[in-house]
Amino acid sequence: MKKSINPDGVRKPFGNYSHGLYVPPGAGLLVTSGQLGIGQDEAIPRSVSAQAELCFQAIGKILAEADMGFEDVIRITGYVTTREDFPAYMDVRDRYIADPMPVSTLLIVSGFTRAEFLVEVEVTAAKLP
Repeated sequence: MKKSINPDGVRKPFGNYSHGLYVPPGAGLLVTSGQLGIGQDEAIPRSVSAQAELCFQAIGKILAEADMGFEDVIRITGYVTTREDFPAYMDVRDRYIADPMPVSTLLIVSGFTRAEFLVEVEVTAAKLP
């Protein structure tokens, strides 16, 4: 069983994440590439919320292909292009995460391969047999 690690003496997490997450031996591991906010039809929405939704939908399909779900995600790394996009990204992210809370990092970056992209998300998941 995965175990959330938030020890005494370390400030409480700022949001819905764990400072550490213990995964016992024998778990299957899945690591995704960063997913961008672009649809199969090549459309790129203008809002960070809509792009983040596409990122998490793609991640959900990748997880399903590995017989996993968002409850198996142990780490999320998100990238946005402005601090103002932080709340919109977090609103979408928080709809997809499950207990135990994964570890999480969010970075503000100067841009992606195309100027239209506002967010990119990658995850690591672990599932016990």
